[in-house]
Amino acid sequence: MLLLGCIKEVSDYELAISLPNGLSGFVPVTQISDAYNKMLSKEVAQGEILEGLYSLSDMYSPGTLVRCIVTSVEKSADGRRSIKLSIDPKKVNKGLNAPALASGMLLSGFVSSVEDHGYLVDIGVSGTHAFLPRQKAQSYIRAAKIGPDLKIGQNLNCAIVEVKNQGRIVQLSVDRSEVASSIATEQQNWTLSNLLPGLVVKARVQKVAPFGIKLSFLSSFTGVVDFMHMDPEKSTNYSPDQVVKACILAVHPTSKVVRLTLRPAFLHPGKSPNQLSYGRMGAVVEESTVKNFYKQFGAVFELDDGALAFARLKHLSKTRKSFKPGAFKAGSKHKCRIIDYSLMDEMCIVSLKHRIIEARFLHYQDIHTGDVVQGKVFALKPIGMQVKVTDGIKGLVPSIHLADVILKQPEKKYCIGDEVKCRVLECNPEGKRLILTLKKSLVQSKLPVLSTYEDARPGLITHGFVVCAREFGCIVKFYNDVKGLVPKNELSSEPIPCPDKVFQEGQVVKVMVLKCEPQQERLLLSFRLSSTSAPEDKNKCSPKKKEEVKYQIGEMFDVKVLKKKIDGLEVSILEDEGNVAAFIPTVHLSDSVAACKLLWHCLQEGDVLPRVMYLSDKRGHVILSRKSAVICAVQGEQVVRSFSEMQPGMLLTGYVRNVMPFGVFVEFPFGVTGLAPKVSMSDKFVTDTKDHFVVGQTVIAKVTSIDEEKQRVLLNLKVSECSSGDSAAESFALLNQYFTEMKEIRNFLRSRENPSVARSLCELVPGKELQLVVQDVKEDGSALFSDNCLTGLTVTATHYHLGDKNVVPGEKIKALVLHVDALTSKVYVSLREELLKQRAKQVRVKFLGSCVF
Repeated sequence: MLLLGCIKEVSDYELAISLPNGLSGFVPVTQISDAYNKMLSKEVAQGEILEGLYSLSDMYSPGTLVRCIVTSVEKSADGRRSIKLSIDPKKVNKGLNAPALASGMLLSGFVSSVEDHGYLVDIGVSGTHAFLPRQKAQSYIRAAKIGPDLKIGQNLNCAIVEVKNQGRIVQLSVDRSEVASSIATEQQNWTLSNLLPGLVVKARVQKVAPFGIKLSFLSSFTGVVDFMHMDPEKSTNYSPDQVVKACILAVHPTSKVVRLTLRPAFLHPGKSPNQLSYGRMGAVVEESTVKNFYKQFGAVFELDDGALAFARLKHLSKTRKSFKPGAFKAGSKHKCRIIDYSLMDEMCIVSLKHRIIEARFLHYQDIHTGDVVQGKVFALKPIGMQVKVTDGIKGLVPSIHLADVILKQPEKKYCIGDEVKCRVLECNPEGKRLILTLKKSLVQSKLPVLSTYEDARPGLITHGFVVCAREFGCIVKFYNDVKGLVPKNELSSEPIPCPDKVFQEGQVVKVMVLKCEPQQERLLLSFRLSSTSAPEDKNKCSPKKKEEVKYQIGEMFDVKVLKKKIDGLEVSILEDEGNVAAFIPTVHLSDSVAACKLLWHCLQEGDVLPRVMYLSDKRGHVILSRKSAVICAVQGEQVVRSFSEMQPGMLLTGYVRNVMPFGVFVEFPFGVTGLAPKVSMSDKFVTDTKDHFVVGQTVIAKVTSIDEEKQRVLLNLKVSECSSGDSAAESFALLNQYFTEMKEIRNFLRSRENPSVARSLCELVPGKELQLVVQDVKEDGSALFSDNCLTGLTVTATHYHLGDKNVVPGEKIKALVLHVDALTSKVYVSLREELLKQRAKQVRVKFLGSCVF
């Protein structure tokens, strides 16, 4: 069967192809072309890299349309069907012969040789020599940005320019304008035996049915357009005898059924189908609207952004028995999750199954290094254990990682089908490579995950595993293949003459980072945790000795700024005659993350800050906080002073200490910490934890469970679970505190910044209406504005916030202030009519939560 497909992914050994109707197939590297196969065989025989042999990723890119033929349909071990394809022109164009070739024909070919004046192209027709002149390829090469020359094995969409000697010699063109304007005609004498997918034809509508349209084309041919391939903007306006432009999608060799598409992206050869933005993959759509239901196929939905999506019957309910067709009437709304995107159908593939909507992982991109995952053992091999995390995600546990010790007979410990808890050592979504560990010490470790050399800081303590022990010391590896050296003198406080007899390969160890050189990818480590102190602590000492500093958590002081540092302010406590130095981290200047940055920017040496709370004393260094919510919690005794006071159901005020891929660590006054797992972080589905929380952010957490043996606390940060009951009063108090801090910042700005700029910044508030002059309209659709009263400020509106207005430079316009960024002196405005009307009705509250002022 011949099909038109679109390259979805490119790996070293195969091309993943998107096929019509949500199907997928794979083209092995051996099914590209004869010329490419010969070069591969030559490289294997020589045992060295062959000059001129390029990888698949050098020649192919996602979004490219290709003609392919089904070579086999195989059933995998897990019951899934795998479609094997070939794009070899000898197979795709096997229905063509030399006499049948005619000028204007559009067909596939592959570069087989690079010559002085052009390229020999293999079009798969026996007895025909096809030549592509260099001048006919130059515009294509420049547009494709593939280097100075076409590459052997590269796929080309060619138009026949000239035919000589009854088809034995043909001249080709890959010029995009010539290819895009190519339309198959009756004069080219196409037959059912050589009709090719990808051809664009003029067709006439014969019949319009609920599931599609029947067309006639090229005089004697008929074909079908199914409901997924009608033009979405014209799907209800087709009528018999109407003439349309269509593209052939598939040709079945035995039934002779021809399928076509009316979607605009396929009606101009050489154009690529629309793609889904990366951020939408895996997204949960709370309300999707049923547009059409087809009882034999599935349902078409309209998502919240207006895009169309398709759900197969098996994805509309948990089981066949629980499926209720009446629930999918046009206009009904359902919750679904985007699980895939069909490039050939330009449509999202969604599922309404609850287990898929709630699933933590759907694709390799959802998994991050350091994540703890559950899986099932489905194969035991000499190299290790294969684990099935989900239907589409599989990982490998190398034999060295099957346990804390090396297992000689792993089959005695593990059986096929066993549930196992693993930790991700390495994840490469592009190559679909997932490496896991079952070492209990790593899986249960609460220490930071070291996955890049940039993450390593002197003093960091973490877990790793030994990969080599020699007379010079030990090589320790961490996540993502990060590794470092523990020299012999850092192995222990006592001399170890033979490290290889003390440390074994695969042994889990706790190490401290002594030195890191990220650019050289070098780490110097130590096993001597107690005797080594972090270099940063040497210079951070108070004028008074640690034992002389006797403050209680919750005490309030007035402080004076001594010095500004990147991560905070060094201050002196005035109540102690200024003799005690302390530190206010930037994130502790306010409960508001935005206000923290502004306060740090505005404050200068010598400024006095009133009512700052003593928070902790870390290694003799006094840490203070200005977080109003934390101060209120301590003064109101709504805190726990030790782990033993923790009780499930408690609501506690704290601040984010660390954001990890698997969850958020929250610290409370008096040093107690807890973990909010990814599933308990938000009422919305969490794909990336860093999109929801930042270090230092003030939070209210609910205690869900306590493990006294492991001294571990689990938390819930969902807003729906963490309200004390009077949510309106809580919100008002936070908002009131925010405005108080904004007033303080305005006072600082008036005294510090350029007077005219400061005055403009202080006067501008979200919801204020301005009269502006259009200064410039950029290529991305955004616009810049000017005003005599806003000197020194950059005023801009995004393309979305221009609404339906086509503004031109010099035009006077009415706009509404959305957001004021004092750090960059930028003002964001909107011209949208609905917002301007809301301003007239005094509805401005929705903007105030996200603005800087």
